[in-house]
Amino acid sequence: MNTLISVSKFVIKAFIGIAIAGALFIFAMGFADGPWGVVPGGAFSESAQPAPQDWSFTKDLDTVEVQLIDAVSSRTSWIMEHNNRVFIPSGYMNSTVGKVWKHWPMHAEKNGTALLRIDGKAYRVTLERTKNPELLRPVMGELARKYMSAQPPLDTMLNEVQSNNLWVFELVRR
Repeated sequence: MNTLISVSKFVIKAFIGIAIAGALFIFAMGFADGPWGVVPGGAFSESAQPAPQDWSFTKDLDTVEVQLIDAVSSRTSWIMEHNNRVFIPSGYMNSTVGKVWKHWPMHAEKNGTALLRIDGKAYRVTLERTKNPELLRPVMGELARKYMSAQPPLDTMLNEVQSNNLWVFELVRR
């Protein structure tokens, strides 16, 4: 019985230690130069430059880093380019994980002033949420092409946008 109690105490202490270490890590990342994988980070250290006229170089990029200016925080995100316009998605907004983990889209919708960092260069942009199905139809096709092994019907993807489960922001020059 004493062994069981000792093991239980050890497990509880280990769990508490891991929880504290995790919380400290997340807190410290708020001061880091950008995100680390899925863990949000702090402000970018680079000087920002105007957004380029030609976004075609983003066509085959897997991920980029986005930093909001109001409620300073940064994260890694997917990016889609279509007709020289770029878009950032945020999915699972109606899920429990999305409601707990994803606060940045609400901040971006209120004030979309942001920086987009690609290969160590930070560009000044504004994030503008869009639900326009005519604009999003080819963008959803690009999202499926780049990130999904099986392409769901575009109407299904557009329904995700209309149901607020998938938010899409266009990045425009500021």
